[in-house]
Amino acid sequence: MLKIFQFGEKVTGFSVPVLNEREARASAGILFFFAMISLLNVMLLGNFVFIKIFIVAFTIEFVIRVFINPKYAPVMILGRLFVSGQKPEYTGAPQKRFAWSMGLGLAIIMLFTTVFGLFSVIFSCLICFICVFLLFFETSFGICVGCRLYNLFNKDKAELCPGGVCEVRKKEEIQKINYIQIIVLLAFVSVMIYVASIFNFNGSNVSTTACSSASSSSSPSSSPCSFGGQDVKASPCQGAVSNSVKVCPF
Repeated sequence: MLKIFQFGEKVTGFSVPVLNEREARASAGILFFFAMISLLNVMLLGNFVFIKIFIVAFTIEFVIRVFINPKYAPVMILGRLFVSGQKPEYTGAPQKRFAWSMGLGLAIIMLFTTVFGLFSVIFSCLICFICVFLLFFETSFGICVGCRLYNLFNKDKAELCPGGVCEVRKKEEIQKINYIQIIVLLAFVSVMIYVASIFNFNGSNVSTTACSSASSSSSPSSSPCSFGGQDVKASPCQGAVSNSVKVCPF
C-alpha cells in the first residue's frame, strides 16, 4: 500500500527508517544554486523578487519534507532524478528529520523577515547567510550540521550518519594530513593573496588612467567611458550598494 504520510523508508537490514543521502545532497546542491542566484540579485542589482520567490519555494519544500513525506518534496524529486543511476547511500531518517525541521524553522523566519518585512533587516540577512552556509556544507562536504546537533538533544543516538561520522573511530591513513600538505596549502593561499593584490593595484591604475584621459578628450565618442557619444549609465551595482545600506550590510 502506498503511504503518503511517512518519513523515511523501511529497507531490509536497517533497524531505522532510512533516506538516500545522495538524493539529499543533490537536493541541497539545487537549493544552494538558486539561493546564490537570489542573493546575487540582491547584492548586485538590488532586486528582491528572486529571493522572495526562492524563500516561498524553500518553505513549501521543507513543509512537505517534514510534515508529509520527503519522497514527494519537489526538489527531492529532482535530486532523485539526477542521481537515479547511482547506488543509494543510506542514512538514518530521524536525524535528517531533525535537521530539516531546523531548516523549516529558518525558512519560516526568512518568510516573515524578507517576504513580509516584519523584523530587522540585518537579522533577515543573517538568517539568509546561515541557510546558504548550511546548504553549502551539505552539498560540498556531505556535512549535515543538523544531524551533528541531533545527538545533543536526543537520548537515542543517531545511526547511519553520512560518512559514518556518528561512529567513534580512528582516522585511516588516507584521511590524515601531514605537515607538508599544510605547508603547500599555506603557500598556495599566500601566492593567491599576492596575485590578487597585483591585479587589484594594476586594475585600479588602468581604469583611473583610461577615464582621466577620456574626460580630457574633446570628442565624447572617443572616450572609453562612453558609448556613442553618451555617458555610460550608472552601474546597477552602484544602485544596489546605495540601496543595500537600507537592506543588507554588504
